[in-house]
Amino acid sequence: MNRRIMMMAITAALILPRLRPAAAQDADKPFTDQQLDQMLAPIALYPDPLLAQTLMAASYPLEVVDAGRWLKANPGLKGDAAVAAAKDKSWDVSVKSLVAFPQVVAQMSEHLDWMQNIGDAMVAQQQDVADSIQRLRNRAADAGTLQSGKEQKVTSQGDGADRTIVIEPASPEIVYVPAYDSNTVYGTWPYPGAPPVSYPPPAGYGYGSALARGLLFGAGVAATSALFGGWNWGRGNSYVNVDVNRAVNIDRTFNAANVRNGTWQHDPGHRKGVAYRSTAARERYGQHAPNAAQRQEFRGRLHDAPARQGPAGGGQVRQQAAARANAPHPATRPNGPHPGDGSHPQIQNRVQNRPAGQHPDLKGRAAGVSHGGGAIRGVDHGQRVNREAARGRAQQARAQGHPRAGGHRGGRR
Repeated sequence: MNRRIMMMAITAALILPRLRPAAAQDADKPFTDQQLDQMLAPIALYPDPLLAQTLMAASYPLEVVDAGRWLKANPGLKGDAAVAAAKDKSWDVSVKSLVAFPQVVAQMSEHLDWMQNIGDAMVAQQQDVADSIQRLRNRAADAGTLQSGKEQKVTSQGDGADRTIVIEPASPEIVYVPAYDSNTVYGTWPYPGAPPVSYPPPAGYGYGSALARGLLFGAGVAATSALFGGWNWGRGNSYVNVDVNRAVNIDRTFNAANVRNGTWQHDPGHRKGVAYRSTAARERYGQHAPNAAQRQEFRGRLHDAPARQGPAGGGQVRQQAAARANAPHPATRPNGPHPGDGSHPQIQNRVQNRPAGQHPDLKGRAAGVSHGGGAIRGVDHGQRVNREAARGRAQQARAQGHPRAGGHRGGRR
């Protein structure tokens, strides 16, 4: 358990230097309809269950990053097999279930600021998120790009301003993740100065090299037991619901008591100290922003972590932390390139092929969607690290008091 906590802390320390705090004047303002439509455009046409779990998982960004690295280390895993392999991870059930879809986890991990934006919106403005999804789906349907097919079933309820569009997998056994260009799939975009966020699909999942005007589908994913969420659509009363029995099958530690009438509840315990966007959310979940001394202490404790003896070999955690801290990585250069500034090969190529200022992400940033405004803005580890340090010192003292030969070795029984 201590090794798992330490590895999560290392992940946080590697990400933290790349991030910038949100502008104070924007932190307590709810996302506008325009901003929500911009940021949700890349996923609004996902099947309802996958969309729900993507948004739930986005509220735990450090765990998604950890899951992304785990998937890179296990490139052959996907679908139900990946979910089964991740059953002993400490991640939230939404993150565990999402490893069935490596392309979704990859997109989230590669665009940290976008991921945190949609996660913060889900935590604080779930009804507004639902309304935005329906606006986007209606635009796509009116443009003729959202239709039923062998991959998914699209149905409408109501009409006019009350039309609700439901998207479900065509088969309960195979799930297809759509890819599309947000700039074309929604027809005429209603915010000319604020284009939608749009990301190309990750390579290697069968999407091909170019996006057509409509939806593209890669290889289907066998995920009969990976989906446990969905949407309860109701005008002014939409929310994500949870199938408790399925969630328990995915995560045997899942606490069904936290689910009220089948409605999803955000679990701050899996937030890992990542700062919430608004003061109201921080107060609701009992979070206090760390000061500079606490952040520096956190980094110092990682660097000075004691060697941990055990089956994995002495000092492995410390060696990993030191090696990563000393490696020439963009994350160690506060003023250097970072994801979203055009330094990523895909983004760089796309920027070179567009007229100046026409990259959708850059225009979206100028229009008010924060792409560098503090994805994973400040990790609130001060108090938790102090507790872990005190616990570690106590364990070390006990270990020094025991004879080395015979008896129980220090640590957990």
